[in-house]
Amino acid sequence: MPNLNVLGLLTGAVALVAIACGGDATTPFDAEAAASAFIGTSPAPAGTVSPTTTVVRRIFIEGIEPTGLVEPDPEFKSALSDSSISTGPWKTDFQYHTVPFTDIISGGPPRDGIPPLDNPRFVTIEQADEWLSDLEPVISFEINGDQRAYPLQILMWHEVVNDEVGGVPVAVTFCPLCNSAIVFERTVNDLVLDFGTSGSLRNSDLVMWDRQTESWWQQLTGEAIIGVMAGTKLNFLAAPIISWQDYMTHQPDGTVLSKDTGYSRSYGQNPYVGYDRIDNPPFLFQGDLDGRLEPKERVAAITVDGVDAAFPFSTLAEEGAVNYAVNGVDVAVFFKSGTQSALDRSSIGSSRDVGSAVVFNADLAGQMLTFIPTDGGFTDRETGSTWNILGEAIDGPLAGERLTKIAHGDHFWFAWGAFKPDTLIYQGKS
Repeated sequence: MPNLNVLGLLTGAVALVAIACGGDATTPFDAEAAASAFIGTSPAPAGTVSPTTTVVRRIFIEGIEPTGLVEPDPEFKSALSDSSISTGPWKTDFQYHTVPFTDIISGGPPRDGIPPLDNPRFVTIEQADEWLSDLEPVISFEINGDQRAYPLQILMWHEVVNDEVGGVPVAVTFCPLCNSAIVFERTVNDLVLDFGTSGSLRNSDLVMWDRQTESWWQQLTGEAIIGVMAGTKLNFLAAPIISWQDYMTHQPDGTVLSKDTGYSRSYGQNPYVGYDRIDNPPFLFQGDLDGRLEPKERVAAITVDGVDAAFPFSTLAEEGAVNYAVNGVDVAVFFKSGTQSALDRSSIGSSRDVGSAVVFNADLAGQMLTFIPTDGGFTDRETGSTWNILGEAIDGPLAGERLTKIAHGDHFWFAWGAFKPDTLIYQGKS
């Protein structure tokens, strides 16, 4: 990362999360170790120009009109002065905002101090298998037949990848503090946006920014919260977290985000050691915790026509497959053990198994299917066909058919609950 401000990273390391450099999930957070972890992070090789810097210089568009979704705040200057937001480096039009400025705090690093990837490179499955372990978590994303895997060991250090998949501009995002991996379409009103990391957080969640309008966006909700785009919502795309082994098995023609990023980072190492212990309080979180679940309980969370629902991993692990109706839509949730946490031990490849969950529409061409877990997969009661974790029928009368994925997140409960307080929590079979 060119012109890296080491002092800023030190501050950010302590503020972003208290990181331990070794031990297991019971290790207490260590702010000094956090600083050491980031001091050891070296910039891109000498002479390398950050693709982010190049893009920012080239494509900022002046004079974009406000969306009209949010009325300007005549008192915004006073409100800004009462907050911790520094407006110096920003061209953002702060008179448009949907949240109080005081809800937003600094995570430590400056804008794009955690550098997004703008020109991602990809390698073959055979090449990636040399450095990915079987149970490591990857984001599996497919559109228009283009299949790609984004290892969390890389997303951990960049948080945003601006990519084009199957001809569709997308942003692949990951916020380690919330365990939220989300893919969005980047086109809004015919304008293709490029995203970065603002250096700020809200409810412990990544606040992104777009380079075209310098509006600020909430990662977990996909909504612009400050700037001329305020009130606009990005379109979510289904992108589950599964194990590397499952991706290799079920997406054999896919490609994989390369570690050749132009940056020198400790890919494969988790700088947030022990952060995901289920009862650990979240870091840099100022809201009220929703005590219906433990703060770091993972949930498969969905929204169906304005109704929010969450399926706790602890319950999914017991049942294996869930058939449930959310706001009139029959959904199937598949759970499979054999995916490691990215936020447990210092080495992701040696971290504990937390499993993976994928959510589908249970209606297949007008036939409603119900599922039960079977050895190594899932079987529908209606035809006896066998399905894999990605919702593809691999045996039986429906072999070759595919269920439609529902966009969901495997978030920590505290974050989803903060943004979606009316969420319905699946309580298990009655």
